[in-house]
Amino acid sequence: MSGDPKLERIAKGNALALCATGTWTASFAPALERMVADAEKLAGGPQSIFIDVSEVAKLDTFGAWLIERLRRSLTQGPVEAQIAGLSANYSSLVDEVRRVRATPVVETSTITITGMLEQIGRTVAGLAGTVAGLVDMLGAVLAAGGRVLIHPRSFRLTSTVHHMEQVCWRAVPIIVLITFLIGCIIAQQGIFHFRRFGADIFVVDMLGVLVLREIGVLLVAIMVAGRSGSAYTAELGSMKMREEIDALRTMGFDPIEVLVLPRMLALVLALPILAFLGAMAALYGGGLVAWLYGGVDPEAFLLRLRDAISIDHFIVGIVKAPVMAAVIGIVACVEGLAVQGSAESLGQHTTASVVKGIFFVIVMDGVFAIFFASIGM
Repeated sequence: MSGDPKLERIAKGNALALCATGTWTASFAPALERMVADAEKLAGGPQSIFIDVSEVAKLDTFGAWLIERLRRSLTQGPVEAQIAGLSANYSSLVDEVRRVRATPVVETSTITITGMLEQIGRTVAGLAGTVAGLVDMLGAVLAAGGRVLIHPRSFRLTSTVHHMEQVCWRAVPIIVLITFLIGCIIAQQGIFHFRRFGADIFVVDMLGVLVLREIGVLLVAIMVAGRSGSAYTAELGSMKMREEIDALRTMGFDPIEVLVLPRMLALVLALPILAFLGAMAALYGGGLVAWLYGGVDPEAFLLRLRDAISIDHFIVGIVKAPVMAAVIGIVACVEGLAVQGSAESLGQHTTASVVKGIFFVIVMDGVFAIFFASIGM
């Protein structure tokens, strides 16, 4: 039988038969939707229900899904609707549709103290997993570095120099510009507030100590985490998506030694240089503002700066730089190697790399502050 689709109800004793006839394809979608929706209202009855499709002349995926949807809707408790009369030509199609699981209903739950504590616990567990991943990567990098020391010819100098150019040389303009402006702002605000007490000259002390100990290296590390850390994650993540890292392993190369170690070494060497240049730019900007805005002569500024700071301030700032660089590099490489096979995953891990990198940089700065205070520096 061919033609327009129909769904007739036929009572057979304690059972109810729904006889489908005609063409059940997407061409008759509106009519099929209405018929199935009307038939779904029979759900909840005590009688058994059979869906007879022996007279269906033509069936496609749309029609098969509607029949399966009708069967699921009419299945209530112990009463299960059955599909009868299915021809061999369409049985595989209906079976394939039947394997599709129904979309689970998302249950909204109220906020409770237990739920909040559970969320806090999951967050802490996630943080512990992050720290474990960082420690694992640190160990892998140290092991790769040890192998390179034993076999120096395996060291990839060209790759390291390339990453030094990307991380250090090309970052100099933006680093110098931002730190120069920060130095100008610190000096201007300091002079504006100290002038009320007639202590304009003390802005030099504040500027020197802040820039050399804290602001210089911290600001540069944050900018490097946003610029180079995200680039590392995106590069490694793209290689992971294209299975290039798996190809390296297949060829017998260690991805940590080939990809991670040169990037880590370049970052550890670059950040102290950038921190030094940034500190000098900030001091120059602060001195310029102190001269033009505060009336402090450059000679008086330099004399006061020499008396206000010591080599300890410079050492405290520059010692932090390689450690912060190592943290940024490890976080970026861990997130890059954790990327899955989708662009969404790449974006999520790149964002996580920047956020975690900045977070750990600030944490390390606090740890260093406590350590240097305890030893009197």
